Parts: sequence; C-alpha cells; structure tokens
Amino acid sequence: MQDRLVRFQLFGQEFTFYSNASEEELDAVIALLREELEGSDTFSRSSVPSSKMLVLGCLRMAGKYVQLHREFDAYRQVQETALERLIDKVSGVD
Repeated sequence: MQDRLVRFQLFGQEFTFYSNASEEELDAVIALLREELEGSDTFSRSSVPSSKMLVLGCLRMAGKYVQLHREFDAYRQVQETALERLIDKVSGVD
C-alpha cells in the first residue's frame, strides 16, 4: 500500500501526516486518540495548552501499551507452561 496524506482535527487544530495504513486502521487510531484526549476530565482544555494535552494523552496511551504488553507476556508464559505440561502428559513423561 502506498503512503497517503491523512488529515484530522483535534482541539481546533488540523494535523496531517502520511501513512500507508488502511482507512479502517486509521479511523480506529484517530478514534482512540480522540477518546483518550477529549474524554479526559483531568484537565480543563482552557487551562492546558493543546500541545501539552497531546503529550499527556500519548503518555497515557503508552502506559496502557506497556501494561498490556506486560499482561500479554504473563499470559504467554502461562500458556507455554500449560502446553509443556500437556506435551509431557501426552508423551508419558512425568
């Protein structure tokens, strides 16, 4: 897929970038960003510059990513252990 220009508005500002992601993926990413930033009751938009809101929103999303990555690693470890036990059981190894 070829890069194309993407435009969206947030906090009354237009943002543009190039991406080769699908339309559905971009819509989901922008919706997640809007939800994270516009749904935040932590700061009043009038008291915090939009650039700071964007950084704080990105930090919150990065924190969620790190947490999900950690949870996935733990899940994978549990599944690998269960699979090893099952293989041992099937092969008759105790």
